[in-house]
Amino acid sequence: MSTDRKTIHFIAGMPRAGSTLLANILAQNPRFHVTPTSGLIDALLELRNKFNALPDFKAAPNEDGKMACVRGGLFGFFDPVDRPVVFDRNRAWLSELEMAEILLERQAKVLVCVRDIPEILASFEKLWRDNKAFRQIQQQEMHVVEFQSLEGRCNIWLQPAHVVGLSYIRIQDALTRGFRDRMHFIHFDRLTKNPAGALQDIYQFLGESPFQHNFEQVEQVTFENDLFHGIAGLHDIRSAVRPVPLRAKEVLGDLAEKYKGPYIWDAHIAKA
Repeated sequence: MSTDRKTIHFIAGMPRAGSTLLANILAQNPRFHVTPTSGLIDALLELRNKFNALPDFKAAPNEDGKMACVRGGLFGFFDPVDRPVVFDRNRAWLSELEMAEILLERQAKVLVCVRDIPEILASFEKLWRDNKAFRQIQQQEMHVVEFQSLEGRCNIWLQPAHVVGLSYIRIQDALTRGFRDRMHFIHFDRLTKNPAGALQDIYQFLGESPFQHNFEQVEQVTFENDLFHGIAGLHDIRSAVRPVPLRAKEVLGDLAEKYKGPYIWDAHIAKA
């Protein structure tokens, strides 16, 4: 067990935008530890909220002590990790950067994975079609009528309460709250077409020394039970980093035009 305080960063952004691929590329660096989709932020919020709900702490608040306990939860969670730099992956961190910076006692650094919305929707639609004969996903159970059409499915995924819409809102609001300098945007197309350039920019943002990654053989070291989410293959990656063909027009048809940009991140990303 390591007793050194870890350097903790975050991975957030849009779904189907390469965060799993990025995490497993970063894991090649022996300094870096990466998580699958992590529930740590939810546990920390539960701890904070529990403090706030206790009658004795309502009567005699201790904000410094409360946040010290929550900070202990953040760093203690990674105490068994034997690598000095940790990336915790959850899209909700963008909503909680104020708390994150109190816990870290410094400015946060967030890798924000993005991708054009029609391609995200096409990826979800393709996965849904591959799975629909075997199982019903949660959104379909909740929105049976809407899931009878392609446009209905896309509209559900884009709603603020669902995965694509909520992720977009979180990015937008983090920018509105003034956290642009804490966010480094990685476009999926650039990560898959020019991974060396994308990783060079990431290392510069993190202030880390360059590392020679192997983009021909990326071992998957993060695993999740995707059937918990109702969609098999949700977090699988290919071992070789290759450009991914654009599929939105093929999968979505004329709807691809309806959902195209501009997007909130367009002015903030490197595409070359």
